[in-house]
Amino acid sequence: MSEQDLFYLLALLRVEGVGDIMAKKLLANFGSAEEIFKTKTNQIAAIDGVGSVLLKNIKDKSVFEKANQELQFIIKNNIKTSFFQDENYPERLKHCIDSPVLIFSSGNINLKNRKIISIVGTRQITSYGTEFCKNLIEDLAPLDPIIVSGFAYGVDIVAHQFAMENKLQTIGVLAHGLNQIYPKTHKKYMSKMEENGGFITEFWSSTNPDKENFVRRNRIVAGMTEATIVIESADRGGSLITANLANDYNRDVFAVPGRVTDKYSQGCNQLIKIQKANVLTSAADLVYMLNWDIENKSKPVQKQLFVDLELEEQKIYDYLLKNGKELLDIIALQCEFPIYKISGMLLNMELKGVIRPLPGKLFEAI
Repeated sequence: MSEQDLFYLLALLRVEGVGDIMAKKLLANFGSAEEIFKTKTNQIAAIDGVGSVLLKNIKDKSVFEKANQELQFIIKNNIKTSFFQDENYPERLKHCIDSPVLIFSSGNINLKNRKIISIVGTRQITSYGTEFCKNLIEDLAPLDPIIVSGFAYGVDIVAHQFAMENKLQTIGVLAHGLNQIYPKTHKKYMSKMEENGGFITEFWSSTNPDKENFVRRNRIVAGMTEATIVIESADRGGSLITANLANDYNRDVFAVPGRVTDKYSQGCNQLIKIQKANVLTSAADLVYMLNWDIENKSKPVQKQLFVDLELEEQKIYDYLLKNGKELLDIIALQCEFPIYKISGMLLNMELKGVIRPLPGKLFEAI
């Protein structure tokens, strides 16, 4: 997009009463933001939903000054922009009716041909949630997914940290402009995140992290990803809003179950109870439900003549070789491994080409 096109688009988005849906409607009718400002009032009035107040606002020339200020900020700070019809705009987000017309980003983000998931949850993450998040991301690392979250306290920042530790691309979706960071204590993570990933926002540099912006932010977290994972949540919270948005966008939702007495498992247990989330106990559940193993069948993993297996992996392989197809839970019981650990081991063994998953959480040796 040229600077001139960006300038007029910014001006259009600054018109009071022009939200994402109306902006898309006007752009569809007139082709470009510049053309909208040049079009006669009676022609704009013919568009469904355009009233006298909006017509007056479109003719308010103060939007051009505001647009120019933001354009200068974008240029000066090397901010990347993505128009909703551009190739570099998140593909899944394009299909959400209320997706932002324009998003701003920083860092080194590459969304092409990638598995993208969001991990969300309480700001008061427990040791249980931290351990689960750590194991989940470590076990998914061989599949190289992009981890998206909101860069907030708790589950968000833990997910970003473990993604970085496993050299995975991670993206923080912000509820404010790129001229600041919230919370300020997370500023120390910015440079490392921007090396492999970065930040996305729909908000201008003049926008502060006000409460209502976090709800708007959540629709991007839910909309741009293949699945949303809720690690921990109380019975109310922003992560449940994200889960509901993901359901509305027809995305997969997963929740980590916990004890009924645990405060920060109540939200997850409720999502599962009312069938708004799949139960997530391991990385293997996610891989199976999203058919990530099926996607790779065009390039199957060939079993090597000499595969280096860890002693624990060898124990599992020998068991499956002897007993044939077996359920994940039974494998864990018979081989004396905890579920969370064996899930990651089975995933690694699948990538090595020595076992394969079957429907119903069954596995067999190759």
